[in-house]
Amino acid sequence: MAKKQARRPREVALPTPFEEARDEMYQHIMQCGVIGCEPEDQAAWFDDTMAYLADRFSELTQKELGQIRVLGERFVQPPKATSAQVATAV
Repeated sequence: MAKKQARRPREVALPTPFEEARDEMYQHIMQCGVIGCEPEDQAAWFDDTMAYLADRFSELTQKELGQIRVLGERFVQPPKATSAQVATAV
């Protein structure tokens, strides 16, 4: 008979402040309906939201906040058409 090895419980990795801020921004984007808005409205919304996130997550650097904004701006963009879709549309 083989001995059963004692299993150690895995430690759960806590999310970093960057990951928490990124996820919270994605939630705000989905709840506020930023997707599909005019670019000027999106820019104003991102300005306000990034100021809020900077206050809420004071441990984030300006570089990290900039990265989060870039991720958010990419997230709200419409999907790009592939070449196969473009060929069938013509």
